[in-house]
This record gives sequence, C-alpha cells and structure tokens, in this order.
Amino acid sequence: MTSPRAAGSRSSAPAETPVNEPGHCEIARSAPDLADHFSIRHQVFVEEQRIFARSDRDEHDHDPATVHVLGHWEGRPAGAVRLYPLDGRGLWKGDRLAVLPALRQQRLGELLVRFAVRSAGARGGNRMIAYIQLSNVRFFEHLGWRRVGDPVAYVGLPHQQMDVELGP
Repeated sequence: MTSPRAAGSRSSAPAETPVNEPGHCEIARSAPDLADHFSIRHQVFVEEQRIFARSDRDEHDHDPATVHVLGHWEGRPAGAVRLYPLDGRGLWKGDRLAVLPALRQQRLGELLVRFAVRSAGARGGNRMIAYIQLSNVRFFEHLGWRRVGDPVAYVGLPHQQMDVELGP
C-alpha cells in the first residue's frame, strides 16, 4: 500500500479552496495523487472499518468517466471521494467518501462533498445519489441532501440512500 505523500507535494490541478484555507480539494489526475486517493480509501474502508477484506476498488475505479477527488488538510492528503455518472440523463453517484480519523472533526468531509456536488453539476449532472452510513445521515442533511426511502443493506451494512439536486 502506498502511503500519503509529504506536505507540499500536489498535482497541478487547480485548488477549489483559497490557498490560505487549511483544506482544499482537487481532482486526482497524476499517478501520485491517485495513489494517495486509493491509500486513504484503503486506510478507512479496509483497515479501519473493515468493510472490505482486501480492497475497496471496483470496476468504477477503472472507468474513465469516474472522477477521483483528493482532499488536502494543511498541505497533506487526508481525504478522498469518487463520483461517476449512472446514466446519460444527468444522474450521478458519489461514493467512497473517506477522511482520515484524525481530521474528521475538521471541515474536510464537507469540502469533499461540496466539491463532488459541484464537479458533477459542472459535468452536466442534475442529481446525485449516494448510500450513506446511518451515522452520517445528519451530516449530509446539513449539506442539503434528502433521504430517499428506508435504510437498505449496502456493502453488507445499513445505509440510507440520499440525493441532492445539482446545479451547473
């Protein structure tokens, strides 16, 4: 497994948050950025939460339409999320939102979710769905997401499907 890179090392993708802010998000385009993205997901979903036995990667990670996002906090890679279109009519899915445990009380999760929503909207999306762990539903509601139906089993755990309208 690749460990996150040292502070100050990042891709040439433009930052979405002003430089004087402690956190920002960017699309992971370089091999080192993708390695950091996958490393953070592995740390959270395989090692910490044990949702996946060996890897959380799947066919969406190989799809060129998938957008991998890397979140930085104080210059270090510390969060990840991915998003991808589900149909040709503007429906997108966000998933694999992961923030390293030491930074969960910061704003990085919020920055990642908002960046994913803006990114999908900028790519022609009109709605995004996600399956949210029950402990995080209120966080997503605070960000404007709505519950859809009752909780369901997703990757073997109860999740709440939620959605949000997207804008350009």
